[in-house]
Amino acid sequence: MWCVYLIECRDGSLYAGITNDLDARYAAHVAGKGARYTRSHPPVRLLGCRPFADRSAASKAEYVLKRLPRHRKLAWLLGEAQCTSPPGSA
Repeated sequence: MWCVYLIECRDGSLYAGITNDLDARYAAHVAGKGARYTRSHPPVRLLGCRPFADRSAASKAEYVLKRLPRHRKLAWLLGEAQCTSPPGSA
């Protein structure tokens, strides 16, 4: 299963990404080894994620999500059942 996740960064910005291993991917972001964006905008917490059947569907959803304004990103996240967040991240 793939998912699109949303991270809140220290400066208040939001970062969206996709993964098939949420725990490992979030840990990589926290360790500064995730994405270039989260290296310069350290994550504060994982806001949640939404599951998708395959990588293609997740990539398409991520593309759409990244173009939404902040309030619509948060509304999108709450729109469907969420994946499990790493302990202590939300």
